[in-house]
Amino acid sequence: MNKSYAVLPCNGLDKCSGSISKEVAEMLSENGESEIICPVFYRIAETRYNKLATEKPLLVIDGCATRCASKLAVEKNLKISEKINITDEAKHNNIILGKSLRLNENELKLAKIIFEKLTTEEKLDTAAKDIFDFPMDINYEVYKKDKFVFRVPTNEGFYFNENDVWVYIIGNKARIGVTDYVQKSLSDIMYFTPASIGNEVEQFEDAGSIESGKAVFEIISPVSGRITAINNKIIESPELINQNPYEQGWIMEMELSDFINDMELLHDFESYFPVLKRKVDEFHG
Repeated sequence: MNKSYAVLPCNGLDKCSGSISKEVAEMLSENGESEIICPVFYRIAETRYNKLATEKPLLVIDGCATRCASKLAVEKNLKISEKINITDEAKHNNIILGKSLRLNENELKLAKIIFEKLTTEEKLDTAAKDIFDFPMDINYEVYKKDKFVFRVPTNEGFYFNENDVWVYIIGNKARIGVTDYVQKSLSDIMYFTPASIGNEVEQFEDAGSIESGKAVFEIISPVSGRITAINNKIIESPELINQNPYEQGWIMEMELSDFINDMELLHDFESYFPVLKRKVDEFHG
């Protein structure tokens, strides 16, 4: 049985990505008990949808980086359960979006791929959470600069890339997040845009983004593999990344495909800590 959502799609129907967002929303509505929230009507008559938006998990479907649907949900103080971005999904599936508002064969294929991911995502997420054993106690080395304090985990199993994204490895499983350097550089984080569960990601490919009032930070995956879980808590509360990017504020989990080779381009604590100190000194010098 398909999962039931309150679906808030992109309202950019003058773009191909917006048309695909509408198509996915209609597929969810027609093949289950999901109901669509019209973003245009919601702005002027919110009482019609407020009950729906709180009774069912809210799925936000953004068309592009503008994230008009996500911003509307934040504006209305809605609790977002899941988010997906059409442009990012097209990139991950090597589908080039056209300029026509009438969807071609590849664009309809993309809509079907997204629909299938959304209707199987909950099962994948639960399975991943059941088997991942993240350490209860993390030891940190601290580097202080003026009023700023930067922590780096020293536990065995943590690795870091040059883009300040960490990964913790257990067997062929990985949990990924951003470092203290990232969250302090961005300041107050307001949005988290995840990649989709089931996506195959190569080392150094984009795997979602976080955004503050200062900038957008693309999460560059430190490892290759398949995304098996997203930390849904930070979709609703992205400030958890500021509060603790290593524990409550982790980003996603993956099933690894080539860690032996990936490891050659990663730092352990001993080699990453000098990199962190250099970046902090340059940024706050």
